[in-house]
Amino acid sequence: MKTILHLIREITLHFFANFMQTILVVGAGKTSVFLIDYLSTHAQRYRWKIIVADSNKDAIIDKINNHPQAEAQVLDIMDGKKRSALVSKSDIVVSLLPPALHILLAKDCLKHKKHLITSSYISAELKELDAEAKQSGLMFMCEMGLDPGIDHMTASQIVHGIQKVAGSIISFKSFTGGLVSSESDTNAWHYKFSWNPRNVVLAGKDGAKYLSNGKIIEVPYNELFAHPKRGAKIEGINPLVYYPNRDSLNYMSLYDLPDVKTFMRATYRFQGFMRGWNVLVQLGLTDENDKVTDNTYAAWICNKNGFDSKKDLAQQVAEKMGIEPDDTPINMVASLGIFDDEPIKPKKNNSADILLDVLLRKWTMKPEDIDLVIMRHELEYVHKSNKRTTLVSTMTLKGQNARYSAMAKTVGLPMAILARLILTNKIKPPKGVCIPNMPSVYRPVLAELSENGITFKEEID
Repeated sequence: MKTILHLIREITLHFFANFMQTILVVGAGKTSVFLIDYLSTHAQRYRWKIIVADSNKDAIIDKINNHPQAEAQVLDIMDGKKRSALVSKSDIVVSLLPPALHILLAKDCLKHKKHLITSSYISAELKELDAEAKQSGLMFMCEMGLDPGIDHMTASQIVHGIQKVAGSIISFKSFTGGLVSSESDTNAWHYKFSWNPRNVVLAGKDGAKYLSNGKIIEVPYNELFAHPKRGAKIEGINPLVYYPNRDSLNYMSLYDLPDVKTFMRATYRFQGFMRGWNVLVQLGLTDENDKVTDNTYAAWICNKNGFDSKKDLAQQVAEKMGIEPDDTPINMVASLGIFDDEPIKPKKNNSADILLDVLLRKWTMKPEDIDLVIMRHELEYVHKSNKRTTLVSTMTLKGQNARYSAMAKTVGLPMAILARLILTNKIKPPKGVCIPNMPSVYRPVLAELSENGITFKEEID
């Protein structure tokens, strides 16, 4: 027979269980560590249960670190029944899945009336759910990471601030780079992976579009890396170059800048990177739609480009690019080992997968490596007194090591903070498929990011 104490304990546990909130985090990859740590740190205070779901059980166990209020769930994301069941018993869903897979969770969230947070760009499929999400009173907050994410929040804060006290903004430029810090810069490309490697390989596939002095500029993929533009000098940072990022014009109205004359969002790399990457693009080695049957790297490049396998490969590549064989970009590509008559390991079916496998072996961060995140906004505006003013806002952040990287921090913390603000009723969740460009979201999130060392320095001239 149960004692009175046992009965009281069971009743108490049942009572509090009804008030416990559940957070479902789907994805336990490298950018999840700060997010899961943050939620775990606050779990006891707010009576949260954290479910971390991923196909890799070891990755989940590594991230939750035996936390008493965290639960591991091995999940095949295509298992609709289990996925839906996990969503149904959650109060909010945070997705760190690859962009194309968010739609699966989004549909489950609509079915079970749950809010959703992701760090990825809004896809066409997700955008189609906007009306239904609004009708259901749901928030599907996308682009809530670094870039996109912190860039939207800081840019909107600056723009709204200027519009309150000044006249019109005539130029807006925003730059972000996920880079390797100088003390860990050990290869000819001055680059290592701090975020999704496949996204790096496929970056820029759709070309870019931006506004310059009132003129729309469109840059096709095959020209995107051919003409690197020099970035601003930032104290203590090696020389930077940049390329325009995606279709910037989509964000003009979202940033409340419909009449601006120059508008561009861009990506930073260290000087030299893009000349080397342009060679890979021109050789067709980032193609994800071809079929490769070659057994060696040299054969792959020769057959892809119609080169003579009996002649010097580097010489032929240099001739194709119109540069000398000893020029830096040729040496950079050669450093990857893809001019060698070595077997492709493991065998892949398309060029992008082969290149990704090569780069993973060359550019993966070592445990002690340190990454660097840079974000910079450059605005020009005309004050009501007709004075022309330039405002520059810059953030630089170094990681601690490969696990606790600056990239993981800047991608994961904004999502985690927003989840806390929603669950604790600190803010009213905006409805529909949206990005964090509204003051009710960016003000409290940016304030807490600042408390965690993610700060911007402003200069006005």
